[in-house]
Amino acid sequence: MKGKLIVIEGLDGSGKKTQTKLLHDHIKKINQNITYISFPDYDSLSSSLVKMYLNSEFGSDPAAVNAYAASSFFAVDRYASYKKKWSKLYQSGYIIIADRYTTSNPVYQMSKLPEEDWNKYLSWLYDYEYNKLKLPIPDKVIFLDVPTEISQELMEKRYLNSKKKKDLHENNIMFLEKCKKISRYVAKFDNWHTINCVSEGKIKNQKDIHKEILKVLPEDMFL
Repeated sequence: MKGKLIVIEGLDGSGKKTQTKLLHDHIKKINQNITYISFPDYDSLSSSLVKMYLNSEFGSDPAAVNAYAASSFFAVDRYASYKKKWSKLYQSGYIIIADRYTTSNPVYQMSKLPEEDWNKYLSWLYDYEYNKLKLPIPDKVIFLDVPTEISQELMEKRYLNSKKKKDLHENNIMFLEKCKKISRYVAKFDNWHTINCVSEGKIKNQKDIHKEILKVLPEDMFL
């Protein structure tokens, strides 16, 4: 009996970690057969190429590594995580809550491609990750939509205004602006549930965002 996979997706600084934990804790009150995962899996050796990429070891511009190569770095990290940490739980019926997943690849990597190649890339990516690597397809994807300027403010607070703590993506505002445009395209293309996390120019209360997430998840997903 396969489990259920719910993904919380969004750009850096959108509150994914917080919402993943809130959703996990909510469902656990109903069903103990639940766990949560996070990507990249920085505690594993499988993320070595991801860390090299994000630490600018291949170049100081995200485009220094093409979309397909960078996507492979992240995909292989997910494959290792699945095989070593949660495949047995998923196959036995557990609910898996993911802070990022395969869904992050198009959000970040499609910005390196011309718009006319976006759909071609998506076809390649989903065939690669779901058919060839045999990673589970998400049952629901929740996209946390936060304007780039607000997510940057949140990251500045997180890193205490230190640019040195930001990775290759987080340091490049123009890149993140492109990712924002693309994320909305992919959300529509793949029928993600988009949560507007801002009201009157300010980030909404964490619990209010959590309530909005619960509204788009059927109760039977928690059983």
